[in-house]
Amino acid sequence: MNTKNTQYIAKTLYGLEDVLAEELTNIGAQQVTKANRAIYFAGDKDLLYKANFNLRTAISILQPINTFKAKDENELYRKIQETDWSKIFSTKQTFAVESTVFSSVFKHSQYISLKTKDAIVDQFRTKQNVRPDVNTENPDILINIHISEDNCTLSLNSSGEPLFKRGYRIATRIAPLNEVLAAGLIKLSGWKPEHNFIDPMCGSGTLPIEAALIAGNIPPGIFRKKFSFENWNDFDPDLFKKNIIDLNILKGITFQGRIIGVDQSSIAIEIAKNNIKDTILENLISFETTKFQDYKPSVNSGVIITNPPYGERIKMDNIENFYKLFGDTLKRNYPNFVAWVLSSNKEAMKFFGLHPSKKIKIMNASLECTFNKYELYVGSLKIKNMNKKINNLPKEINEI
Repeated sequence: MNTKNTQYIAKTLYGLEDVLAEELTNIGAQQVTKANRAIYFAGDKDLLYKANFNLRTAISILQPINTFKAKDENELYRKIQETDWSKIFSTKQTFAVESTVFSSVFKHSQYISLKTKDAIVDQFRTKQNVRPDVNTENPDILINIHISEDNCTLSLNSSGEPLFKRGYRIATRIAPLNEVLAAGLIKLSGWKPEHNFIDPMCGSGTLPIEAALIAGNIPPGIFRKKFSFENWNDFDPDLFKKNIIDLNILKGITFQGRIIGVDQSSIAIEIAKNNIKDTILENLISFETTKFQDYKPSVNSGVIITNPPYGERIKMDNIENFYKLFGDTLKRNYPNFVAWVLSSNKEAMKFFGLHPSKKIKIMNASLECTFNKYELYVGSLKIKNMNKKINNLPKEINEI
């Protein structure tokens, strides 16, 4: 089921394709090709294990096992049965089907999942007079079917539960940030561990925690209990163990910068602390309870990355005033910082009072967002630009 040069698909979020492609290249992936919300790549079994354990911006890693065309549900059923499913898993194992459908022929993903399940179960029943059970919550084998018009791809999901479910979160607050998105935002910002990191509205701590994982070069899969490929027929436990890092080695991690999470909710901060309690992350992050407008950073420079309320899932009475206050606070309290702010609320951002030097389009669940970069200076940007122009004048003029 897994040869030396197997083709894989790594799924991601819109806007993180370049980040994921770079991650894959760094762990030795071959034939890395970008697509919409996905990266195609090739590698051996060891690379599959590394990808699941190490990639910060992948949602899942798929291994295609069959591609075909189907023009109606009967042809789809027949084509699915062309795969010998008994070579992939046994009747003693449970399975589930997930589907992604973009088609004018097949319009309902739930129906496609059901039809795929029926084709697999019927094959087992016909050949062995017994069928495997379906387990939608925690299946041994997770099968993925992707349909684009009449083009169908059957794959095995090697990850199982989505990779953004790292395993460190015990609890969350309202509308928590997806861990893959949080890691992607940090990577897009260009933040390096030698610089300070602050999230002034950290909620249950996802951004600071992902920053700490990056700073310590800690694989995101280190807290995870299981990957679906561990149930595959060709799973090699000795090969997989080579990818597991000894937690004891990581206990002495230190880095130059500081990672700070701030939130006005004591409940949120308590949740954040509990999420990393008794882990290697506990000594890497400082959490503080205070309103963002009252917080005065104890460091002189660094990077701010934050995900303030948009007024969508977290309702606010006056979102415009909130954004104005936030922008004013950044100007007043964070000179010499670079701030990155994620928001879907374009109208509220007009009250921010700062001009972004860079904008990146990205999706947060179903919300189209921009990830805006703001460079904060002592005094106004106008004065800084004027000084820059003066410094760039010919030497003869400056000496007059």
